[in-house]
Amino acid sequence: MTIRDWPVQQRPRERLLALGPQALTDAELLAIFLRTGIRGRSAVQLAQDLITQQGSLARLLHQGLSSLHLPGLGNAKKAQLGAVLEMARRALHQDLQQRDAMNSPQTVRDYLQLLLGHKQHEVFVMLCLDAQHRVISVEELFRGTLTQTSVYPREVIKTALAANAAAVIFAHNHPSGLADPSAADETLTRSLRQALSLVDIRALDHLIIAGNHSLSFAERGLM
Repeated sequence: MTIRDWPVQQRPRERLLALGPQALTDAELLAIFLRTGIRGRSAVQLAQDLITQQGSLARLLHQGLSSLHLPGLGNAKKAQLGAVLEMARRALHQDLQQRDAMNSPQTVRDYLQLLLGHKQHEVFVMLCLDAQHRVISVEELFRGTLTQTSVYPREVIKTALAANAAAVIFAHNHPSGLADPSAADETLTRSLRQALSLVDIRALDHLIIAGNHSLSFAERGLM
């Protein structure tokens, strides 16, 4: 049975129009995007297969497109998924360029989760902010292994000064999926904060992104 054979009130597109996107399951939302299923599998069933294969909708969206293998998911749909994710990143980035990042903590988290959430290696980035805490640029400074990244204060200071930043927000991901900071994370944050203070640049926060979870050093009283 295809979705066209379902009662109208049960079809994902009609439910979205009647109730809003928040009323739909992850599989139903993805099914609207996929539009069609394959022989013997409706679009909703195909969408659920994809989500199950990757573990979650978020992991599916962040996964490298070349690693997605399922009948019915051709290059056209892979390209569309990639475009949707990139549009979301750019929209959040543009939002952060126009407002005080410290007054928009959820937007910052959403952007960083899209940027870092499901990378399989550790990445350290720095959001450079102007005096009104609007994002000037997002700099990827270091890439590491699954367990550690070498971050050098000299390079951090040089990059912040080149961006003419008045303040910065640090972020890195934990591929392990655990957002709790390690002793090394806390030591690094103190070191970078002290180094930046010597050139009158404030370190406002350090966010750890672990899949769909995140932790703020500022909220934990660690800044």
